Amino acid sequence: MATTVQTTDLTGQMLIAGAPVRGAGNEIRGIDPQTGSPIEPAYAYGDRSHVEDACAAAADAFSPYRSAPIETRAQFLEAIATNLESLGDALVDRAHLETGLPRPRLTGEVGRTAGQLRLFAAVLREGGWNQARIDPAQPDRTPLPRPDIRQRSVPLGPVAVFGASNFPLAFSVAGGDTASALAAGCPVVVKAHDAHPGTSELVGRAITEAVASSGLPAGIFSLLYGFGPELGTALVTDPRIKAVGFTGSRAGGMALVAAASARPEPIPVYAEMSAVNPVFLLGGALADRGAELARAFVGSLTLGSGQFCTNPGLVIGVDGPELETFVAAAREAVTASTPTVMLTTGIADNFRGGVAALEAEAALIARGSEADAPAAPCRAALFATDAPTFLGSAALRSEVFGASGVVVRCSDAAEMLRLADSLEGQLTATIHADESDHGQAGELLDVLELKAGRILFNGWPTGVEVGHAMVHGGPFPSTSDSRTTSVGARAIERFLRPVCYQDAPKSLLPSAIADGNPDGLWRRIDGNLTQD
Repeated sequence: MATTVQTTDLTGQMLIAGAPVRGAGNEIRGIDPQTGSPIEPAYAYGDRSHVEDACAAAADAFSPYRSAPIETRAQFLEAIATNLESLGDALVDRAHLETGLPRPRLTGEVGRTAGQLRLFAAVLREGGWNQARIDPAQPDRTPLPRPDIRQRSVPLGPVAVFGASNFPLAFSVAGGDTASALAAGCPVVVKAHDAHPGTSELVGRAITEAVASSGLPAGIFSLLYGFGPELGTALVTDPRIKAVGFTGSRAGGMALVAAASARPEPIPVYAEMSAVNPVFLLGGALADRGAELARAFVGSLTLGSGQFCTNPGLVIGVDGPELETFVAAAREAVTASTPTVMLTTGIADNFRGGVAALEAEAALIARGSEADAPAAPCRAALFATDAPTFLGSAALRSEVFGASGVVVRCSDAAEMLRLADSLEGQLTATIHADESDHGQAGELLDVLELKAGRILFNGWPTGVEVGHAMVHGGPFPSTSDSRTTSVGARAIERFLRPVCYQDAPKSLLPSAIADGNPDGLWRRIDGNLTQD
């Protein structure tokens, strides 16, 4: 029997340029992963006609939106944040029901989502995103005079964003991709994730209300539901879409990359996909605190049922008594863990298959308890192998989405370094080192900065701080474009491009590069950073 959230007034409709629209395709409902019960209301899939309407509205809204005053855009982002926070328990309760994620985690995610929006409002006001540069004319230069050359950044155009399963708020409808694209001046069309349709509607309505209250064109935002290989592909291949933001599986991300590359006008796809997030345990740290590290590792491994994109799935150390101390403590911690709920039954099924693939290639260290399992259960799993076996096994090197990890025993520091060099691109890499390990850590660092977007020392990768210096990205296959980040202030750069203005009439120059610096920006004039 379907359950209903009484605290919200959900309609089961898409939102296209401010208007509620009922789809005409197959119906889906959210599923409570604790019980397996469907949740009302039903959401009918949209089709190509709805993609057409959303993209046409986004294209119409692009020119007035990108031309809107920066303060208007900043206040719009802040209005979305306020609207999300005002939903309060209704939003958290619905997200909990659809995902099984704990309410405190979701409350924190609301705060993070609102914080991202406010961060980008601050980024807009600061103005560095313009990348304003001026090379003044040098008419007397010989042998040839130099023209007046100026540069600023402009938005790409409408952006397609795909909601993520594991973060129903921070990486979904109003998440970092949407926030950074809107900040850049790009209208956004979001494809909601099937795992949390009601949560997506609530957030979509919060954005739609902010669009209206800010007096902006309704086509700035649309929310669609639909079958990924059909509606998603139609969205990515629509000629009015100029970039794509995606967080999800490697297969899903690469399908979007292929579709976008095959267009008459190829467009960038910023896909955050897969990573095993290796952890390197160096000798001094292991000897000093091996058991403590093991317990902390298992805590990071199992956090959120291992459904963070930064959960550590690989531990690498030199074989010996110190590593065995770590393994023994990790075994105890994993064995003591109880089943947790995964986001969907499909994800839980994939996790079981991934664990079975690991078990066929490596020795089992420990599994979590089987008691009181939910409908979509995650039983933590930890395996061990040696470096040659790991290097020869595709299964051991692949991400398993969920709380599973592999401990790799290396014969010495040189083999550890060779293993690090063999890894694919990662979102994170972690080094646990005491001062006595710093020589080896320096050698590892030289390798890992070419392998990962974020390198941690003596910490754990779960949890991504939203700020100006954060990088949440990395070499393929962790992302489809290693030059970018999907978290932090620099995420806006994905949806901007530089434009050069040569000998433009002063009256036609955009304010960011106009004489007198009317916006008060930091700009590079003849290469020198100044506010003049």
